[in-house]
Amino acid sequence: MMGAAISRWTMSYFAAALVFLIAAEGLMVAGYGFPAAPMEAPETLVLVHMVTIGWLSLLMCGALFQFVPVLVATPLRYPALVLPAFVLLLTGLGCLLGGFLQLAGSFDADLPLLAMAGVFLPSGFALAVWVIAVTLWAGRPLALPARFVAVGLFAVVVVAMLGASFAFVLSGTSPFDPLIELRPHILTIHVAIGFGGWLGFTAIGVSYRLLPMFMLSPESERSTAYWVWWCGSAALLLIALIVPATLLLAVGTGPVITVACLLAFLALGLYAADLTFFYRHRRRRTIELNSSAALGAFAMLYLAVLLFAALLLTGTLEQHVGALIHLIAFGWLTGLGLSQLYKIVPFLTWLECYGPVMGRQPTPRVQDMVVEKRDMPWFAVYFLGVLVCTAALLADQPTLFRILALMPLMATVAIVVELIGARRLSNIAAERRLPPGTMQPRLFLPPTLNWRRS
Repeated sequence: MMGAAISRWTMSYFAAALVFLIAAEGLMVAGYGFPAAPMEAPETLVLVHMVTIGWLSLLMCGALFQFVPVLVATPLRYPALVLPAFVLLLTGLGCLLGGFLQLAGSFDADLPLLAMAGVFLPSGFALAVWVIAVTLWAGRPLALPARFVAVGLFAVVVVAMLGASFAFVLSGTSPFDPLIELRPHILTIHVAIGFGGWLGFTAIGVSYRLLPMFMLSPESERSTAYWVWWCGSAALLLIALIVPATLLLAVGTGPVITVACLLAFLALGLYAADLTFFYRHRRRRTIELNSSAALGAFAMLYLAVLLFAALLLTGTLEQHVGALIHLIAFGWLTGLGLSQLYKIVPFLTWLECYGPVMGRQPTPRVQDMVVEKRDMPWFAVYFLGVLVCTAALLADQPTLFRILALMPLMATVAIVVELIGARRLSNIAAERRLPPGTMQPRLFLPPTLNWRRS
């Protein structure tokens, strides 16, 4: 990884993603969308897509552009498409949010914003998937973490296609009457494949590479990891292909969904065994903050599994699905994203700033670019805030939720301030900050805007 090239636009993806995360958390504190509004309300759709596309998907794309070449030991293919993908994704998301605001009656415009989003967003994801998929293809045979990413790419294609079809349905321009009739069922598939496949399964695959790398754990591919891939892939295949087929044929979906859930539970159980192995067999005896904070995210993942099982057994899943999604999105996925950004941003900044003079000039350590003792409480505040917010949702207390949502918002802002400080080299002593031959890194733009190489 030390000799890996830096993806020129990864920091731009990260910066935009963090802006959307803070904005979404701010809207929750302001009482916009769920739980103040119903789950299906346009205001809630604004909030949901700010998190799933604006925050999590941009974060995932930016991370994959950087780490897929590491996974397959080959340069990123078609890097010039990374910036157009970014522009299309931001444009499409802007149209989507504007279209939802139109539905909410917040403003009136003649532009068919939802239909435009149905074109721009899939186009942006198509470019991103193409770049990553071609890079994976060039790196065959694929290591296990790369196989997880490949399945995640299949999932995002399904999610983007379903999302585009919903956009056209809501805009009133869809010719697919069966989709309109099956909308509640297809929406469930859209959510399950989005969270479970594109975001969740891909995050699991990336963690199989990042955790051993950052904790110096054994990187040998364990048989349990292969079973995680097989079981998870089978569960996603059942949800993405078999369930829609049974819906079109008017056959009961219950047995298929049951098998998919059992496979997912088995995959997550085996994943827990692998996580335990990584932490117990690490050669880095002192766990850095990014790895210890990731434990909080993993705890949230398995708490969400327990909550799902409890809601399913008590028949209250539909009533409390919002609380479950909140725990998954903010506890598991956002918690893992913030914890890894805490290491990735300083790491890439170090490579950008000090990599060119490594071995020729004395340079600071990556650990010197952040202050873990100062930042550790903020991760604790974040995860505690997610927990109490989830409890407020389960108790149907929207006002209490708004008050408690200040905790994750404040913690997120504090973590982002630390990331900005890392980019600015603020924690490095002035006399060591910029040795001869180094340059101050830009906050979120490439060091030199050479468009032919971007």
